[in-house]
Amino acid sequence: MRILVSIKHVPDVMSERRIENGRLVRGEDDTLNELDENAIEAAVEAVEELGGEVIAMTMGPEDAEDSAMLALQKGADRAIVVTDDRLAGSDVIGTAQILAAVARKLGDEEPIDLIVTGMASLDGMTSMLPAALAAMLDLPYIPLASELTVEEDAVEAVRRADGFTDRLRANLPAVVSVTDQVNEPRFPNFKDMRAARKKPLDVWSLDDLEDVLGDEPMAIGKQGAGTMVLSAKEEAEREAGEIVQGPNGGEKLAEYIAKVLK
Repeated sequence: MRILVSIKHVPDVMSERRIENGRLVRGEDDTLNELDENAIEAAVEAVEELGGEVIAMTMGPEDAEDSAMLALQKGADRAIVVTDDRLAGSDVIGTAQILAAVARKLGDEEPIDLIVTGMASLDGMTSMLPAALAAMLDLPYIPLASELTVEEDAVEAVRRADGFTDRLRANLPAVVSVTDQVNEPRFPNFKDMRAARKKPLDVWSLDDLEDVLGDEPMAIGKQGAGTMVLSAKEEAEREAGEIVQGPNGGEKLAEYIAKVLK
């Protein structure tokens, strides 16, 4: 079983975020996307049961190697980081094109059985990458799995949404995105951290993917992006409401409602 996990290096959700020239500033307080930890765990659990290899892949700035190393500490056997100045500003379509090319290149070495992603990245929050990746690779796609069972030739998932519980099954190879309900990601210990340093972590540029990018027009970089951020601002904290006590409370409430409805 050969499983590819898509991860992302994102700004820490607790850090101050800045937008410059329509792009989110990266490389300051970045970390592994928290929701991708569930994808890593799902892949590692499957390989522990069935045997095989887990490969983490990401596209991002140079320090995305930090997230790749964390994926190795959490059980991945190998990691690929694609970093290139020409990719800066890519939106979800451009990112999917690059990750699809990584999957093709790795597939030329040995077939990929399954691609697992998190349900969303905590920066863009589009949740579109897994579907775009599946479309570009012409693979079946199961989204938002809260339970996942991987077999030798198929994958089965439970999805709960809008009051319904769906049980979905797809033959391998396939793409699956998992929610944060699917498992409890493991926390690496010292032994895991030490072992991760001996695992392969390859850094590729756009040139390394030239032979597998395909014939479709590239949508990479800011110039190829179909969307851009025009502005972003922090919402002001809500002020504390006024508490009126005593017999005049109803009268004050009526006055406030009349004022708001003017």
